[in-house]
Amino acid sequence: MINLLILPILIPLLTAILLIFIGKFVVLQRIVALVSTLATLIASIVLLFTVKNEGIQTLNLSNWTAPFGITLVSDMLSVLLVTTTSLITLCVVIYSIRSIGVERERYYYYSVMQFMLVGVNGAFTTGDIFNLFVFFEVMLMSSYVLIVIGGTKIQLRETIKYILVNVISSAIFVITVAYLYSVVGTLNMADISRRIAEINQPAILTVVAVLFLIVFGLKGAIFPLYFWLPGSYYAPPTPILALFGSLLTKVGIYSILRTYTLFFYHDTGYTHQLLGILAIITIIAGVIGAIAYWDVKKIIIYNIIIAVGVIAFGISVMTEESLKGSVFYLIHDMIIKAALFLLIGVMIKITGTSDLRKMGGLIKKYPLLGWTFLVAAFALAGIPPLSGFIGKLLIVRGSFAAEEYVGALVVLMSSLLVLYSVIKIFIHGFWGTPKDFKNEDRQPVHFLWFPSAILVLAAVFYGVGAEYMNTLISQATDVLVDPTIYIDAVLKE
Repeated sequence: MINLLILPILIPLLTAILLIFIGKFVVLQRIVALVSTLATLIASIVLLFTVKNEGIQTLNLSNWTAPFGITLVSDMLSVLLVTTTSLITLCVVIYSIRSIGVERERYYYYSVMQFMLVGVNGAFTTGDIFNLFVFFEVMLMSSYVLIVIGGTKIQLRETIKYILVNVISSAIFVITVAYLYSVVGTLNMADISRRIAEINQPAILTVVAVLFLIVFGLKGAIFPLYFWLPGSYYAPPTPILALFGSLLTKVGIYSILRTYTLFFYHDTGYTHQLLGILAIITIIAGVIGAIAYWDVKKIIIYNIIIAVGVIAFGISVMTEESLKGSVFYLIHDMIIKAALFLLIGVMIKITGTSDLRKMGGLIKKYPLLGWTFLVAAFALAGIPPLSGFIGKLLIVRGSFAAEEYVGALVVLMSSLLVLYSVIKIFIHGFWGTPKDFKNEDRQPVHFLWFPSAILVLAAVFYGVGAEYMNTLISQATDVLVDPTIYIDAVLKE
C-alpha cells in the first residue's frame, strides 16, 4: 500500500495522455475525465485514512533512498490538500460538460485539466524542493493553455501578462533553489531542514527565505505581487476560473507554509515579521477591491486575495493555534471559492452579464440557486457554525496570544467587509424585482447548480463536522509545529 501516494499523480497523468488520443470524441473524453477524476478522489480518500491510521507515508522513486533519490511524502497536510483538489476538480469536470462548450472540449480541455491536476497534486506531495519547481512548471504550463483556450481578445491580452509574470517567478525560483543548494548541499526537504538546524540558519538563509517569499508570493498573490491576478483570472470562462481561484494561489500559499515551518523557523524575527506585514496589507488591498466592484467575478476574485492574506498572517504568527487556523482556513477557502465561482457562473449564464447592476430577482425563478449562494456567502464570511468560522477563530486567538493585536483586528474587520461584499451580490443579484433575460430558458441551470451544491454541502459538513476534522487538522499541524516528525519519517531516523 506504500505506492498508494503516487496514484493521485499517476492516474491523472495517464488519463491526460489517453485524452490526447481521443480528442475528437467529445462524449468519450467527458466519460474518461469523469471516471478518472473520481478514481483520483477515491485514491486520495484511501490515502487519507492510511495516513490517519499509519502516519506519514513516503515513497522513494527508483532505488535511491532519501536524501539521495526523489521522494514523495504524504503527511496529513499534503493528503488533505490532495483530497480537496481532487474533489474540486471532479465538480469542475461535471460543471464543464454543460458549460465550457464543445469547441474548447475539442482543443484538449480535459487533457490539459488532468495535466494541471498532476502539477497541483505533485506540488502537494513532493518531498524535494527541486521537484516542487518541476510540479509548479507542470501546473503553470497547463494553466497557460487553459487561460488562452477559446482565444477571445481578453484572454489573449491577459495571457501575455500571466505568462510573463510566471516566467519571471520561475526564473527566481530556480536561482533561489541553487542558492539554497549551495548552502546546504541537498534538495531533499527533510534533509534541508536537518542541515539548516545544524548550521543554525545563517544570514544567507534569511536572504533565501525572502527570495522564496517573492517566488511563492507571486504565485500566491501576496501584496504587492498580486497585481496580475484580478485581470488574468477575470479572462477565462467560469470552470477554468474556479480551478484557478481555488487551486493555483493555494499551491503558492502551501509552499510558504511548508518552507517557513520546515526550513526557516530558527530565526523568525525578520522573515515572519515581513510576511505578517505583507499579509495584513494584502487583506486590506483585497477588501478594498471586493467592496469597490460591481462585477460579480471581480468581487469573488478580490476575495481570493483577502483569503491569501488571512492564511499568510496565520503562518507569520507561527503559534500552534494560528498554524492550525491557517490549515483549517486553507482547505475551507479552496472549497468555498470553487463553489462561489461556479455559482456566479450560473448567474452569468442566466443573465448574460457579470455586472451586478444589470441583475435582479433571480431568487423568484431560481430559489435553490439563491439559497445555495447565501449559504456559501455565510461560509465565506465565517458565520458560525459554517466552515470559515473555525479557521478565522483559531488564527485570531493565536494572534492575540502572540500579542499580534493589529493583525488580529484586521482579520476580524475583514470578515464584516467580506460579508458585505458577498451579501451585495445576494441582494442585488437575487433580491428585488425579477427581470427577463435573453436566452435564460436555454441555460442548464439545475445541471450547473448540482456540482456547485456538492461543494457547498462539503463546506457545510467541514464546518459542522469541525470536531471530527479537528483530529485530522491537528495531525497536519503537529508536523508544522515539530519538523522532526517530518524529518524522521522521511529520513527513517
